[in-house]
Amino acid sequence: MNIEKLVLEDQTLRDGIQRENTILSTDEKLDLIKEMISCGLKRFQITSFVNPKKVPQMADAEELISRVQAFTDISFFALILNTKGLERALKAGCSNVEISISASHSHGLKNVGMGFSDTIDEFDNMLRLARKAKAYIKVSIQCAFGCQYEGAISEKVVVDLVMQGLDGGAHEVSLADTTGMAFPELVMDRVAKIKEMISSTPLFLHLHDTDGKGISNVVAGIKAGVRHFDATLGGTGGCPFIPNAHPNVALESLVEVAHQMGFETGIDKGGLDRVREKLIYKLKRVCSVLS
Repeated sequence: MNIEKLVLEDQTLRDGIQRENTILSTDEKLDLIKEMISCGLKRFQITSFVNPKKVPQMADAEELISRVQAFTDISFFALILNTKGLERALKAGCSNVEISISASHSHGLKNVGMGFSDTIDEFDNMLRLARKAKAYIKVSIQCAFGCQYEGAISEKVVVDLVMQGLDGGAHEVSLADTTGMAFPELVMDRVAKIKEMISSTPLFLHLHDTDGKGISNVVAGIKAGVRHFDATLGGTGGCPFIPNAHPNVALESLVEVAHQMGFETGIDKGGLDRVREKLIYKLKRVCSVLS
């Protein structure tokens, strides 16, 4: 009997720590990666090539990308928000990039300093450069389920951005609930529409745990046919440019629910719990998680 598999990407070292006061050293990050690999993780988003003055937790992006080249059979991604960041990533030897664009004009202004029309042009340019460099491209649409600043986001806007990404050479697509506006019915409806468009292209969901709805949204995504998810250890993280940002869905909780629903992940939940405790100790904070 074949057991269906969920593909999980850990984003602890990017989204999980990006608004923490404690800054982990590169060695500490590498130790965390090694421990998570020992738990069965094979995909990571480990950094973003952004302004280190604004997000000092990502100041070692080049060094970290260089040092993870020693790991084999593991996929490491970097988040890319603009052309300058992409150029830095490619120069550092990063071959897997997540090119991300916001479906919200207001969020785009706060996150990258560009409104929607300027972001569209930047998106095309990033896709062109990544394609030319033969990078593996994951395209993510921020605020795909709504925006704290603007409210509902039109399905057409999200669909058009996904199509732009696919036309630009994306190998994968991700819908991100950046400001925590998703709810199960919306997740199912939007996923159904996007899956209808993208055929066999892998579709990820990047969900935040607003008012405890994170896992409910995960289950809704699974029921709608999603088999790829992002998450962070201990439900850490959230956009540093959003007031009272909601944390991510906890990776260990997602693994537990996946196993309860009969899916295989290849990940040791007990091992993850132990790694989570070490991370929380390092960050000197207590995370609210589902255990």
